[in-house]
Amino acid sequence: MVYYKSVDKSTDERNMEDLYINFTASITKLNKLVQRIKSYEISKYGLQPIHVSCGYYLSKNPQGLTAKELCELTLEDKAAISRALKSLQEKGIVKYSPKGRNEIVQLTEEGEKLAAVISERINLAVIAGCANITGEERKFFYNSLLEISNNLIEYYQKLIKSEY
Repeated sequence: MVYYKSVDKSTDERNMEDLYINFTASITKLNKLVQRIKSYEISKYGLQPIHVSCGYYLSKNPQGLTAKELCELTLEDKAAISRALKSLQEKGIVKYSPKGRNEIVQLTEEGEKLAAVISERINLAVIAGCANITGEERKFFYNSLLEISNNLIEYYQKLIKSEY
């Protein structure tokens, strides 16, 4: 699918723009699909996609995490994490005291059970997403995606410091 027609650009410039369009469209599509899958899977428990991310990271850190650490890991803002944690606490999935700064958030026993279910569902989604892809191709893809992400973080940090 062509999104634009360019007449004054070199072939290399057009190819870079095509790569950009394909990359951003693919990443956007993947993100939307992952959000839809999370919504569908977690709706059975009266939860939202952000709860999946919080539960996942808390299950990987049994010593607990602060709300700030959850913000950094999930890439969600402070207000969204605060609302998510309040909801999770009301449902008995996490325990913490939201009154103090740097309070540790941990999964309850019920939260650990839910996290195990979430982990199982994540594994099924990854298996489905990687169908027809070899282990080597998957490893290359994830490494490449991580490298692109790190490069764009570095570019963005320089950009906001007006180095570009």
